[in-house]
Amino acid sequence: MENETFNSVTLQLEGLKVIETSVYPVFLFFLFSYLFIMILNIAIIVLVWIDKSLHQPMYLLFCNLPVNDIFGNSTVLPRLLSDLLKPQSELIIGYYECVVQAFCTHMFGTTSHTVLMIMAFDRYVAICNPLRYSVIMTNRMVVKLTISAWGSALVLVGILLGLTVRLNRCRTLITNPYCDNASLFKLSCENVVINNIYGLTFTVVLLTASIGSIVLTYARITMVCLTSRNKSLNSKALKTCSTHLVVYLVMLFCGILIIVLHRFPQYSDQRKMSAILFHIIPCSLNPIIYGVQSKEIKRFLSHAFRSRKVLSSS
Repeated sequence: MENETFNSVTLQLEGLKVIETSVYPVFLFFLFSYLFIMILNIAIIVLVWIDKSLHQPMYLLFCNLPVNDIFGNSTVLPRLLSDLLKPQSELIIGYYECVVQAFCTHMFGTTSHTVLMIMAFDRYVAICNPLRYSVIMTNRMVVKLTISAWGSALVLVGILLGLTVRLNRCRTLITNPYCDNASLFKLSCENVVINNIYGLTFTVVLLTASIGSIVLTYARITMVCLTSRNKSLNSKALKTCSTHLVVYLVMLFCGILIIVLHRFPQYSDQRKMSAILFHIIPCSLNPIIYGVQSKEIKRFLSHAFRSRKVLSSS
């Protein structure tokens, strides 16, 4: 009987606090955001897949972002949409489903950093070693970088959730609209010092590696551009690097905002909304930013649009 009481397999979600008159506007906002994210990111993947001119390391590595964005949003937004239309008493989730959702959520956040790190390496090689680019950035290297981005995230998040799953639970309320690691280990009445230490170490290592790699690669790229008189190289560097940097800064700002708000319990509602917007904002902007900046993508879309226009007129 004690095991059934303390290790309940049914948990209660706190959910979003939305006034009754705002439920449907908020529901529609999340629904259209989800559809927008799915359509744009799937379109980018299909476009890179079918257009052979886009079978370049830069675009193949970039494809990891839309795959990750689709994965991350599909684990959170559909469930959130259904929960918005339920009364508080019916916001129930199974413990194991909650663990899976937390794992997927942290995989999404961690992989966002690791993928942008390998993309930074690609830009570094392209601008600082243009003559050796094709030798270094082979298909094999692209596969290695992709595996390292997803593999390192898998190991880090696996340990994070593994430390939480080992704990016994004496509470059942998830103080979040969806499951994450912090909400899960807060269910325990045991000593969670190890969880806090690893969680802090995990965050520090990830952010240090992420920010450090971006700063180092961009510092090197800036030095090359300042010492080079090649206007074509400088223009290419400015275009590709500004795109990558904007995507990174948007993702970093949204992530840090959640971490900061976790330290202020009085802003729990703002933290919940920030956690959801972390999935929505970067994932909506990524395909737009890259689509606008990439001449190859714009050329493909322009050609496709003209072909469709000719077919419809005939």
